[in-house]
Amino acid sequence: RRKLRSDVAAAFPTLSSEQLAELIPNKEELNVIKIYSHKGEAITVYMNHRNPILFEAEKVLYPTVYTLWVYPDLLPAFSTWPPVLQKLAGGADLMLPGVVVPPSGLPRVQRGTLCAVTLLGNRAPVAVGVAVMSTEEMLAAGMKGKGLAVLHTHLDHLWEYGDKSYPPTLAPLVTDSAAKESAGDEEELEGKEPVTNCSPEPEQHLDIRDLSLKDRDRCAELLGKEESHENRAAEPAEDASTEDAEDSRTPQEQMDALFNQCFFHALKCKVKKSDLPLLTSTFLGSHMFSCCPAGKQLDIKKSSYKKFSKFLQCMQHQKILQVKELHKGVESIVEVDWKHPDIKAFAVPEGLSSACAAQDSKSEDREQVYHAPEIIPLYGVSTKMIPLFQESGHRKGSVLSSSEVRNIIINYVKSNELVDETNKNFVKVNAVLCDCLLDKSEQDEISHLKWDELLSRCLERLQPLHQVTFSGQEPVVRKGNIEPIDITIAQRSSNKKVTIIKNLELYGLDPQCVANALQQKVQASATITPAPGAKDRVQVQIQGNQIHHLAKMLLEEYQLPRKYIQGLEKAPKLGRKK
Repeated sequence: RRKLRSDVAAAFPTLSSEQLAELIPNKEELNVIKIYSHKGEAITVYMNHRNPILFEAEKVLYPTVYTLWVYPDLLPAFSTWPPVLQKLAGGADLMLPGVVVPPSGLPRVQRGTLCAVTLLGNRAPVAVGVAVMSTEEMLAAGMKGKGLAVLHTHLDHLWEYGDKSYPPTLAPLVTDSAAKESAGDEEELEGKEPVTNCSPEPEQHLDIRDLSLKDRDRCAELLGKEESHENRAAEPAEDASTEDAEDSRTPQEQMDALFNQCFFHALKCKVKKSDLPLLTSTFLGSHMFSCCPAGKQLDIKKSSYKKFSKFLQCMQHQKILQVKELHKGVESIVEVDWKHPDIKAFAVPEGLSSACAAQDSKSEDREQVYHAPEIIPLYGVSTKMIPLFQESGHRKGSVLSSSEVRNIIINYVKSNELVDETNKNFVKVNAVLCDCLLDKSEQDEISHLKWDELLSRCLERLQPLHQVTFSGQEPVVRKGNIEPIDITIAQRSSNKKVTIIKNLELYGLDPQCVANALQQKVQASATITPAPGAKDRVQVQIQGNQIHHLAKMLLEEYQLPRKYIQGLEKAPKLGRKK
């Protein structure tokens, strides 16, 4: 805790000693958790009052938005338009055309300076990033190009670790004179020098419809053509007569309608009963996307549902389909009521029905695309091991990688001077190591352990966990070791053999797709049956010993590591030529 406080003081010298003590208190609980980014990078997060206050990546400390709401002037801030926040939360960087230049000028920063992002009219930061250019370079580039590489935003996954509160409303220290004149001729004002501030009332909430045409164009350059089109749909009433009646809806209502259209189109034209159970990710990526009209794009974050799982829950509530979680983090559509009135009444829009056949073939190709998940073995601190790990700030249930466990054990041994002076390959067993790592029968007999044995005993006594990261999804941590794909050979009547494959769902593989692919390769009958002893799981059964073909598919096509496949040794032996 003392080291963290000194690191924070060095990283943010503007913080006073009282503010440091408030941010990192002496007596209150301070938790440290380890998370992983989509790229697999380890991120250390410091939690206080159940909110993340700091995060560390590549030995650099960054404040979270929760901290910046308490200390809004901790970092130099760049202001942008409110609609830009949705793009930043979706993973975009802050582009210079979206930066609002105040009358006082941009903050003076150098390349690599840590910066905050605020919304126009509110001083509370909504994002943290690193400057890609210096202020001089930004101005020299004509305010074009990337300005900030965004690391963390309000509404992202790190924000969700906290109480999910929203930014406070903080009045700007220096009011924007352009905002004062917004009721007048804004277009003329943009070409003039800013006038002296007369401290008008700060505008607390800015609606996109209140922006001038030039302001909207400037914002639209960052958001893209589609966002610009949606913003312009909210023009004043006198221009509404030239718009279609459909465009009078809000962008959110339009996206909801687009999702409904693609959903019913996919069920009516794309999905067959033989495709079930169907992974929800496959249904969205391979079926619904292919039903999207030209010039439009499905974006669940722009809809009122925000998550595809909530959209499917709504459809399930209407009894159109049934979704089940076949395994933790893996949902599949298991049943569809094709006689439902909404599906029967849906008519495929003109222009899409003719392209249906061509899209079907492309859809099948997309279903074949599979990316093997990234699987990382992890360890949880068990009750018995707490005394060994509490010195390093870890508690029961803390999740660690094997390298982290190794470093903690090495640091513990060195800090307690347990390395044997006569032979440094051995470690002396003190009371804590004795209680944590030795059985009762060994406690009176073993006084020293080799380094390798010490580490292996430690890993054996920790709770086994594993983290699975599927392509395009956030990591999921599960208890225990991941079950391998189990391949067995069973004998049926008349001495016929069948190959049975289990646990495909754990690796994000659709059993029906695997069965269809195998059936085409080996020209044998393949069926899907419930897996015995495993609730809501299925197994693939195909005639004959097909392990050779299955091994080629799993290892070469799907790029799954061999260690996660069990039973490949049961492949039929090739006969020798005499």
